[in-house]
Formats: sequence, structure tokens, C-alpha cells
Amino acid sequence: MNHLSASLPELALALALAWGAGIRVYAVIFLCGLAGLAGWIDLPGYLSVLAHPLVLGASGFMLTVEFFADKLPWLDSLWDAAHTFIRIPAGAALVALMFSGDSTAVTAAAAILGGAVAAGAHFTKAGARSAINLSPEPFSNWGASLLEDALVPAGLWLAVVHPVVFLALLAAGLVAAVLLLRWIFSGLKALFARLRPTSS
Repeated sequence: MNHLSASLPELALALALAWGAGIRVYAVIFLCGLAGLAGWIDLPGYLSVLAHPLVLGASGFMLTVEFFADKLPWLDSLWDAAHTFIRIPAGAALVALMFSGDSTAVTAAAAILGGAVAAGAHFTKAGARSAINLSPEPFSNWGASLLEDALVPAGLWLAVVHPVVFLALLAAGLVAAVLLLRWIFSGLKALFARLRPTSS
């Protein structure tokens, strides 16, 4: 299939992979691999590698670790910071794998766009969670984490079953992220000020 004119479902799935990787990369890898192994979907391109038992085992283990790490205030911010170097390349790689059957130029373009979408999702998540962590109570942090746990599989499902709905919600999420930039930046600024050592 020529992906130079990718269909709407393909576009939705590619954006869902990149977006989801920016939030819960191990969940995306594990859920896609599980869906492919169970025969629920046909994984396009070289994404079928995600269904390999070794990949499923590794992603399932890291998914479990991330589930608990993301529930602890401040640890989740450190986790997000470290995963800046994992989520963004992973988002690029997943989209590149999806379009790997085409020319090198198409694959490279897909990787660039995938990385950009993953970066946007990652920094929005990391910034928002840092702002939420300024609250002394843990419940808002837990709620945000659980929402992310549910949001990623729901987004992947929507991208496959109702691609137009997913694309519309993704666009709405982008607008919301832009509107919240001031709040996210303020939260990060306060967080850095709080972490800065105080002079005696």
C-alpha cells in the first residue's frame, strides 16, 4: 500500500501511537502488541514486532513499573524528566515502523512527525503534572495519573474504531494545551523555585 496518500484510519492510528507514546509509551507498546497477538487488529508495517513475546514481556514489565512510579508525587516528575529521552524517540520509532514498507523518505518524514507529536504530548503531560504536584495533597496527582492510565487505551481504541472522533478530540486537546500553557509554565516556574536550594 502506498502511504504517500495515507487514509484517515492510518493517519489516526499514527497520531494515536505518537500521542500515546508521549504519555504512556510502555502502555502503547504493550497494548498494540497484545492486540496484534490476539488478532484484534492487523498491525501495519513492521509494528508486528510488538507482538513478539520478548517485546510483550519487556513492555508489560515496564508498564507495571511506570504505573506505580507515576502515582508518587515528585517521583513522577523525575520519571517524566528521564523519559524525555525515551518517549519522544519511541513515538518517532513507532510511527516509522508503521510506515516502514514505503520509501526511506516517507519513513523519515513519518518519524519526524511522530517525534514532534510525542514531544508535544510528553511536555504537556510533564508540565501539567509538575504544576499539579505543587498541591500538598496527593489526591489530585493520583487522579491525574489514573486519568492518563485510562486515556491512552481509550485513545488507541478510538483511533482504530472511530478515527474521525479521535482526530477531533486530539485537535481539541491541542487547543486546550495551548490555552493551558500559561498555567503549565507558571507551575514549572514555581516548581523550579521550590527545588532551588535556599541560601542560609
